[in-house]
Amino acid sequence: MPSPASFCAIDFGTSNSAIAIPRSDGPGMRLVELEPGHLTMPTAVFYFVEGRHDADGPPRAFGRAAVAAYVEGTDGRLMRSMKSILGSSLIDQTTDVGGGRGVKYFDMLAGYLKRLRNSALAAGARAPLNKLVLGRPVFFVDGEPARDAAAQASLEAAAHAVGFDEVHFQFEPIAAAFDYESQTQHEQIVLVADIGGGTSDFSLVRVGPDRMQRLDRRDDILANHGVHIAGTDFDRHVELASILRELGYRSLGPEKPGQVAREVPSGVYFDLATWHLINTVYSPQRSAELRSMKSFYGNPVHHQRLMTVVEDRLGHELAARAEDAKIAVAGGGDTQIDLGLVETGLRVELGEAEALQALRADIERIAQAGRETVAQAGLQPDDVDALYFTGGSTGLRVLAERIAADYPKAREVRGDRFASVATGLGLHAARLFTR
Repeated sequence: MPSPASFCAIDFGTSNSAIAIPRSDGPGMRLVELEPGHLTMPTAVFYFVEGRHDADGPPRAFGRAAVAAYVEGTDGRLMRSMKSILGSSLIDQTTDVGGGRGVKYFDMLAGYLKRLRNSALAAGARAPLNKLVLGRPVFFVDGEPARDAAAQASLEAAAHAVGFDEVHFQFEPIAAAFDYESQTQHEQIVLVADIGGGTSDFSLVRVGPDRMQRLDRRDDILANHGVHIAGTDFDRHVELASILRELGYRSLGPEKPGQVAREVPSGVYFDLATWHLINTVYSPQRSAELRSMKSFYGNPVHHQRLMTVVEDRLGHELAARAEDAKIAVAGGGDTQIDLGLVETGLRVELGEAEALQALRADIERIAQAGRETVAQAGLQPDDVDALYFTGGSTGLRVLAERIAADYPKAREVRGDRFASVATGLGLHAARLFTR
C-alpha cells in the first residue's frame, strides 16, 4: 500500500480549481486551502511585463493575485479559461505575454498544475506526491473523438511534466454525484446540474451501491449536454438592468424639434458589463471618444457618472457589486447597491422580481438544456429519480426552482456548490490508490 499522502485529486476547472489530499489524522480526504480562506483558486495566470525569469519561467502570479494584477492595470497579460485550449492546435503554440517574452500554452497549463501540486505539498501532502486523479468533462470537444482524446493526452502530459508519474481520470459529473451515491440504497438515475461561471452542464448518470467501487464509470453516463450561459451572464444582465442604467444605459438623448429622441450608444455599457472587456474602455483613445459624446445625452448627469467610472477605472468594482447584488437576491428578497464611489449618496434598488426579469431568458435556455439531456438518453422527465445541483450559480433560487419544475418526481439534492467535484475526485482517488 502506498504512503497515505502520496496521492491527490485535482479539479482543474475552467473558472476555478481545487485539490484534495488524504487526511493526516485519519481516513478520508480533505481540500487544500489554496489561498487564505479559500479552498478553490481561480484558474488564472498573470504574466508581468517587468521582472526576471526564474527557474520556473517568466514572472507571474496565480489565482486571485493574477486577477487583482489585471484589475489594477498592471502591465502584463492575464490568461484565463486555459482548459478551453485543450484539444486545439494552440496547445503547442507560443503566445506573447509581454516584455518580449513568449510562453507555450502547454507550459502555461503545466505551470498552473505545478502551483497546485506545490500547494498540496506545503499543506501537508507527503512526498513523493506522484499519483493523481484528474477530473475531466464528458467531452472536452463535442462530436470530435480524436480531438477529445488529444485534449486528455495533453492534460495528462502536463501532469507528468510537473511530477505526477501515475495519472488517472474521472468524469466530473460522476465525481459530483459520488457524495449522493454513497447515500443511496438502490440504483437511481440522477441529473447532475453543474452551473458555474461560464457554462451550464447537465449529465444524466446512473448511480447505486453496486456501482460505487467500479473504477470505470463511462457506461454510467447516459447523456451529456450544456450551454455557454451561466453566472457571468447573470452578472452582466443584473448590471445592465440596475447599475448601468444610472450611468445612462438605455437613456435618451436630448430632444430636438421635429426629431424623436434617440437612445444613447450602448456599446460602452456592454463592454463595462463584460469582465474581460472592461479594461478596453480605459484606453486613452476610447476615453477621449466617450468624453466627446457628452452632447449625446439628454441627462448630462448620466454622462458625468459614466466618465467618473472610466477615468477612475471603476468598471471591475461595479461588476463585483453587480455579482454581490445577484447573490443577495439569490435566495429571495431585495437589496440596495451602494454606488457612492461614483457619486456621493447614489444607490440603486434591486429586487428579486427585477432580477428575475433580467435573467428570465437565460434561465429558460438553461432549463431547456436539461430537458434536452434527458431526451438524448431516450428518457422522460418522470424517469429522473434525483436532481443533483452543484456549481456556484445553483445558489440562485429562481434558477434551481425553474430546473426542478421540469422533474416533479425527482428528489432535489444540493452538493457543495464550489467543491463537490473536487471532493468526489478525492473519494475516487482514495478508492483507486488504497486498494
